[in-house]
Amino acid sequence: MPPKMETDPRVGKVVEISASSTKSFEDAIASGIDRASKTLKNVQGAWIKEQKVIVKDGKIAQFRVHLMVTFILAD
Repeated sequence: MPPKMETDPRVGKVVEISASSTKSFEDAIASGIDRASKTLKNVQGAWIKEQKVIVKDGKIAQFRVHLMVTFILAD
């Protein structure tokens, strides 16, 4: 039996956030989602808009991501 689809109209919103990590892109993403979930209710997903690294003395010093976070607005 297929899963039941939502029949009530839902409205979502997208916000852009930035997050960084000295460990990895994955850690920066997890940090951004964790922080967004503390402020925003009903976070449903995110996509990476941009990734970049900060280089100091020829080595990666920081991983940065710009995320587009989607959440559902409460009734």
